[in-house]
Amino acid sequence: MAAAHTSKLVAFNESRRFMIDCFMAAKVPKDHAEAQADLLINADYRGHFSHGMNRLEMYINDLLINSTDGAIKPKIIKEGSSTAWVDGQNGLGAVVGNFCMDLAIKKAKEHGVGWVCAKRSNHYGMAGWYAIQAMEQGLIGISMTNTSPLVVATRSKQAVLGTNPLACAAPAKNDKFILDMATSAVAVGKIEIQRRKGEPLPQGWAQDPEGDITNDPELAFKTGCLLPLGGAEITSGYKGYGLSAMVDILSGVSSGALYSTQVRKWTHAGANSEANLGQVFIAVDPNSFAPDFEERMTDFNSRLRNATPTDPNKKVLLAGDKEDLAMKAVDKAGGIQYVQNQLESCDRLAKKLNIKPLQFLN
Repeated sequence: MAAAHTSKLVAFNESRRFMIDCFMAAKVPKDHAEAQADLLINADYRGHFSHGMNRLEMYINDLLINSTDGAIKPKIIKEGSSTAWVDGQNGLGAVVGNFCMDLAIKKAKEHGVGWVCAKRSNHYGMAGWYAIQAMEQGLIGISMTNTSPLVVATRSKQAVLGTNPLACAAPAKNDKFILDMATSAVAVGKIEIQRRKGEPLPQGWAQDPEGDITNDPELAFKTGCLLPLGGAEITSGYKGYGLSAMVDILSGVSSGALYSTQVRKWTHAGANSEANLGQVFIAVDPNSFAPDFEERMTDFNSRLRNATPTDPNKKVLLAGDKEDLAMKAVDKAGGIQYVQNQLESCDRLAKKLNIKPLQFLN
């Protein structure tokens, strides 16, 4: 069991190099490979390992079986002064996402707001990546995507929605607010971790085939029915259900992409059909409204962080604080710590793609 928890330290740039090499070996142009690798390495840097190198093999498998086109560029189908509708043309999620958020930022700077919807996109990784791009330009950034159906509707036995994440990032003076969350109670990866540990699930994570809440990780994984944020109806799970549906309306329905149970299932082996995910990218210039937004955001943040904690040893955190702590830990260690099963996956990929293996610092 101890071997499963063995880990090795990998330099940030080495991890990025390895992922770029993998994408280029799968016939992805260098600029697209770099865009996708930057998304993944920054997820690991920020402590979101589920959306970092952990997803690399899935992306590569999709590229190798041609269910994703790594070489295409998105195109604008319809455009207004502050809006745009984009066809991602089945390209890599980061390529589509960066294109759309760049467009939203441009429109926000010119007209106060930019709202861009994309269809025919693929898994776009950490939703916060795109919101942060707007925030770094002094704008409020928002991004949402629909995903493969894994979440039940309240009172349903069937998974009809994705984990459908949303992100919002707002600049403050020498500070920031970065919310990045799924609208399900928990990510499917957490079920996998409990399964590997052989430990029961906490209450409110998943259902069994009869629609009852289960604590059995094997049964939950096989059933594939996660509960929405809030869990069961009695603990307000219908709020998470409504929030997930809202994300799908804004990203899937409005963009002309697939939505709800129309979206394919996605596994580590890849998928034989096009994902056609829907995504939305919003940038807003806060200077269009009350002045001194960043100063007031700093005051707002301090009021939340300075709230009296229930445990004096655990200070109140703001959305984005945990990621800051994760990045400082990586900087201090000199690299990113990857677990053994992730390293084994990378070794298999290196052999399969005939590229230089991942190099370790220890």
